[in-house]
Amino acid sequence: MSRLLVVSNRLPVSIEQRKNSFNIKPSVGGLATGLGSFYKSYDSSWLGWCGITSDNLSKNKINDIEIKLKNDYSNIPLFLTENEVNKYYYGFCNRTIWPLFHCFTQYVIYDEKQWECYKKVNKKFCDAIIKIAEPDDNIWINDYHLMLLPTMLRKELPDAKISFFLHIPFPPFEIFHLIPWRKEILEGLLGADLIGFHIYDYVHNFLDSVYNILGYDHTLGEIITNDRILKVDSFPMGIDYERYANAIELNEVRRNMALIRRRMGKYKLILSVDRLDYTKGIIQRLEAFEQFLDKYPEYQGKVSLIQVSAPSRTKVYYYQQLKKEVDELVGRINGKYRTFDWNPIWYFYRSFPLENMAALYNMADIALVTPIKDGMNLIAKEFVATKSNDKGVLILSEMAGAAKEMSEAIIVNPNDTNEVIEAIHQAIEMNEDEQIRRNKQMQFRLKRYNVRRWAEDFMDSLDNIKNRQNQLTSKYLNNEVINKIVQDYSIASNRLLALDLDGTLIPSNLEGYTPDKGLLDLLKKLSNNPKNKIVILSGRQKYDLEQNFANINVGLIAEHGALIKRNGEWENIEPLDTDWMTKILPIIEFYVDRTPRSFIQQKEFSIVWNYKNVNKKLADIRSIELKNTLKNMALSTNMNLNILQGAKFIEIKQAGINKDRALSFWLDEKNWDFILAAGDDITDESVFEVLPHNSYSIKVGLTPTEAKWYIDSSEKLIRLLKKLK
Repeated sequence: MSRLLVVSNRLPVSIEQRKNSFNIKPSVGGLATGLGSFYKSYDSSWLGWCGITSDNLSKNKINDIEIKLKNDYSNIPLFLTENEVNKYYYGFCNRTIWPLFHCFTQYVIYDEKQWECYKKVNKKFCDAIIKIAEPDDNIWINDYHLMLLPTMLRKELPDAKISFFLHIPFPPFEIFHLIPWRKEILEGLLGADLIGFHIYDYVHNFLDSVYNILGYDHTLGEIITNDRILKVDSFPMGIDYERYANAIELNEVRRNMALIRRRMGKYKLILSVDRLDYTKGIIQRLEAFEQFLDKYPEYQGKVSLIQVSAPSRTKVYYYQQLKKEVDELVGRINGKYRTFDWNPIWYFYRSFPLENMAALYNMADIALVTPIKDGMNLIAKEFVATKSNDKGVLILSEMAGAAKEMSEAIIVNPNDTNEVIEAIHQAIEMNEDEQIRRNKQMQFRLKRYNVRRWAEDFMDSLDNIKNRQNQLTSKYLNNEVINKIVQDYSIASNRLLALDLDGTLIPSNLEGYTPDKGLLDLLKKLSNNPKNKIVILSGRQKYDLEQNFANINVGLIAEHGALIKRNGEWENIEPLDTDWMTKILPIIEFYVDRTPRSFIQQKEFSIVWNYKNVNKKLADIRSIELKNTLKNMALSTNMNLNILQGAKFIEIKQAGINKDRALSFWLDEKNWDFILAAGDDITDESVFEVLPHNSYSIKVGLTPTEAKWYIDSSEKLIRLLKKLK
């Protein structure tokens, strides 16, 4: 089995620096807990920052730490300076990416120096990985701290298996595009073979941003860049279910449960556990609980809220302010309602180990999990898993990724105070049978899709996309095939070259432009060879092709097969009817009016609705609507039309008109002993299908094709044609 190399900002251990020694202990919570049980079962190593700055560490101490972590924990520490930690971690990661990705734009800071440090630290991770990476490693990069790392690694290790998982939300395009370095971040992520998110909403947001910023579309989550294919998908992270479900059997957990009951009496217990973070909705939750006690005074003295807030990012100003607000709010609420024998809020500003958390989960009657925005939220899953008697109620924010899986919980909008108040009331009053029914359904799901299943699904998906890449790679036009083409061409006497124009001979970003002098000279040279017949296939109109190729002896196919020029004359491949165009044109005009930046290309025998400049969401909707409208109209009026959807266009023409039928006039002329055809989009597929078996068919780009070979770009195709002498 290949080695798994997990990469994250922090190692799954914490190092406490003492006067003459270091204390190392496993980290609690977050990624460390989620992946900890999984990665230990593999031949794995974990690379990340060790948690202490290197400014005052001697080489000997650094070496001691490296040896200890490697031997005892299979960890590979990375050392950062205090300046790097401040600018990269406390700066760009937590003052730019964290608030932006959680849609708290009011807290976002755009600082060029912090961005430069973010790039520097990502490069530091890259250099560290290169030193230890082995050819078959699965390199699994985690979270927003390292979004530039996939492409950095790809440049150094082009054949590596690289995956990336984002454990926080990915924001909508309208939010993401606010960041000045949006393009660099997306390009950094696209170096991975597989990119994972917790839920499909984040997948959609990411794909939307990739399309609008970089121009890459996708098919079922597969993105094709200039030279490779990668997969984007959702993988809802699970928990170590058995660990939490069986925790009640531990003696220490039982002792803690008894202690909680002695200290907190017979009250109904509501539990909230978070890091102290503005995304968690702690202030809103405390205010809702206060208003609950006002609205339902009969529960005063009977219900207590346990709020556990783990310290987080204590050097960031907004977190310092949040702690102050929470402290004051808890004090005010307790001062308002506290009695001699009842405390409304038990507030703990600290983190707890599993033995304490499992006890709290088991003793709590209700879990109140109401983040304003959260990538997943494993607290909700851990609470449900611990309910050995199946009793207990989960109140869960619809803004948490976990809400997509845990619909049996009471789902609330955390910004709707009244809804949260009524959810608390409903949870307190819910009968045991209803509690058990809901929890059993969630437990069944959590047990099946635990953290190990999550990680295995992710690794399986990585293997699948690598297999897809290998299949495509096997069809790449490599040097061996190119040499064979050149050799077969050199010995052939009758050669036919059928070449699409836009996107094939002319790069896709220059479609519609006049062919440059270099291309025209190349085509003239090839066409002047008496052994050659060159045919240019295009969707352009005949006068455009006539103007561009007037002085070159090539055959021409215009409007995707409606017209052909051979022996110096233009001709229709069959009598063409254009009466249908007057009926269709008003429909297309209507869609142009409803779709900003779309336009009509009216040709002699076809009409094209072009939406290459239209917002993708709107384009997807309008193109489906238009296709259905046209198909229904053609069916109801018996119009014999072909409705073709290509790369950001819909073309309507008379049925039976296509490139392969037009090319057949040349294919049937003689027994060609060398045929080469090249194209880039769906209109060229029919040509590839009808070519004789011994032909060379080449697709420019990596989209699915009937062609035998792929080539990356128009530039590479031109270089191939220049080899044909």
